[in-house]
Amino acid sequence: MYAISQPDPVRLEIFKNLYQFIAEQMGIVLQNTATSVNIKERLDFSCAIFDSSGLLVANAPHIPVHLGSMSESVRSLINDKSDTIKPGNVYLSNNPYNGGTHLPDVTAITPVFLESGVNNPCPMPNAQCPMPIFFVASRGHQADIGGITPGSMPPHSTTIEEEGILFDNFLLVEEGNFRETAVREHLANHTYPARNPDQNLADFKAQIAANERGVQELRKMVLQYGLDTVQAYMKFVQANAEEAVRRAIAVLKDGSFIYKMDNGAQIQVKVTIHPENRSATIDFTGTYRQLNSNFNAPKAVTQAAVLYVFRTLVDDNIPLNAGCLNPLEIIIPVGCMLNPTYPAAVVAGNVETSQTIVDALYGALGVMAASQGTMNNFTFGNERYQYYETICGGSGAGINFDGTDAVHSHMTNSRLTDPEVLETRYPVLLESFSIRDDSGGKGEYSGGNGVVRRIRFLEPMTANILSGHRLVSPFGLNGGEAGKVGRNWIRRQNGSEESLDSSGTVEVNVGDVFVIETPGGGGFGHAEAQRR
Repeated sequence: MYAISQPDPVRLEIFKNLYQFIAEQMGIVLQNTATSVNIKERLDFSCAIFDSSGLLVANAPHIPVHLGSMSESVRSLINDKSDTIKPGNVYLSNNPYNGGTHLPDVTAITPVFLESGVNNPCPMPNAQCPMPIFFVASRGHQADIGGITPGSMPPHSTTIEEEGILFDNFLLVEEGNFRETAVREHLANHTYPARNPDQNLADFKAQIAANERGVQELRKMVLQYGLDTVQAYMKFVQANAEEAVRRAIAVLKDGSFIYKMDNGAQIQVKVTIHPENRSATIDFTGTYRQLNSNFNAPKAVTQAAVLYVFRTLVDDNIPLNAGCLNPLEIIIPVGCMLNPTYPAAVVAGNVETSQTIVDALYGALGVMAASQGTMNNFTFGNERYQYYETICGGSGAGINFDGTDAVHSHMTNSRLTDPEVLETRYPVLLESFSIRDDSGGKGEYSGGNGVVRRIRFLEPMTANILSGHRLVSPFGLNGGEAGKVGRNWIRRQNGSEESLDSSGTVEVNVGDVFVIETPGGGGFGHAEAQRR
């Protein structure tokens, strides 16, 4: 068989779309078979395929913070278990120090072998198994994975232990057999055990099914085109993405930015463009050291944010993959809040700090004002119910465009639960959900508006908010005004009001209303130059 040295342009386009299509098929299976509102309704999940070394090849357009970091999880599995990976095995991982984002995001990883496990390619106990030819993975946000508060998004955790159950390349399926007893024991054997293990297991099974669809589709592809061709075009698709990012880098200029957060922490980034080889160095030296709060972003999350930003600068329709990272040198000092060490708490680092990294990079590159810069993570629950949602806000304006009202921006790409589903599944009433007028920053191009969301409780619950930009405004650029800060507060049944900080936990009773006002995006360009 001769080696393919150059891609055929038509075939490159076909394979690029085929790889993405497989990831999309995995996502459809996951949505259809999951039971939790988080995955089935809010679509807080991601699916992707990887080459034999664990490098991202293609993904469905799911959650950017998942997709840019999953490769680290797959490579961790390869490094940790390469000698024991067998056909029919599926592994679970959510370790933030091994490619995970935060503990609720649990990744199921399935190796893809050329031969079916039914053919028993390892006949002898000590025989060397064939190596996987690909990997597929699905990451889903569990409604609860233990920890000190229902929903596993505690506002005030200080160690990873308080955030829930940690899976580190845990064997979920062993040669086709689902290890239910072992999983249940793992979910229960913890200081703060999982509150709804039945739901965890149901979603894990949905992820197994999604991965199996990916396995089947990749095998079909190999059958149709041959393994050499499929693997060659995986490399070509990655190389094509690399070239697209290099072209985007070629028109950028050096820049730096200092980004201050509500908690007083500071992210510092310097981008240096190297025109001679169309590459860039992204240096986070000067960023605050690891925090005692949970706003530390795992290294994989920081890399995912960088990958996302540079992918968005590319006009071509390319899949987000490992090739996008090749032109980038990313410097993240060990022990800083963007590369924390065990046992740092990270639950807000994934959802909040990831957003600030993106805005800091856009600020350094001068291409876009800050978006709302937060996911407005709202959880509530008790021993019976656990619910989590992220809430939209305003996106930032750019060089030639206005921001957008009421949109999930940047590192999140999930939905909000339909009111009918929310009110059917949980003892709450969605009192109102509306645009927050005049919350976007004015400018030649104006930032988008945030929203106001009011939820009335019909049972006593513990409610938690993890958010940002309640004190520091989302910045404008080039003379554009900043967006308005958000606000969290409660109207008690007796009519009294209580304001909450950016992060807070509160006991709510029947008739209490939790109100979340999300930030607007920053404006771009001087307001006096506003278009007529």
